[in-house]
Order: sequence, then C-alpha cells, then structure tokens
Amino acid sequence: MFYVYVLRSQKDKKFYTGFTKNLEKRLLEHNNGLSASTKYRIPFDLVYFEACLNQQDAMHREKYLKSTYGKRYLKNRLKNFLLE
Repeated sequence: MFYVYVLRSQKDKKFYTGFTKNLEKRLLEHNNGLSASTKYRIPFDLVYFEACLNQQDAMHREKYLKSTYGKRYLKNRLKNFLLE
C-alpha cells in the first residue's frame, strides 16, 4: 500500500504533498527535520491522505495534487478545515 499525503506547516500554513509506503514514519521524518525540502518549515500536521495499491498510481495522484487542478481540489475538499 502506498499513501499520497498532504501536510500543512504550522509555521507558514503552506501545504506539502508527497507519497510514501510508510505514512507514520514519513511524518516523523518531516517533523524531525530529516527532509531537506521541509526542514525549515517544521512542525507539520497531516491534513489529508489517500491510499493507493501501487507506487505508480500514488506517483500519478501526487503529481495531480501538485497541479493547479489538484490544488483546487484540495482547497475544496478541505474547505471546512481551512475555515478553522
């Protein structure tokens, strides 16, 4: 099982999208500063994830969620969360 996930930085309120095979481990890596692309934006909250049966599907979904249409989808999907 592979997971596509969206994190939200508590520091700058921006999103980070990625995929992994082990969601808990990956979240800990991000929050412990072990990811070069996010270490200056910690701490993070997991705000969204999806499960995929194979890596290729997860990679395609990650790419979509990073696109303009995907960002629009996430903002609509997380509308109530973002109002808080």
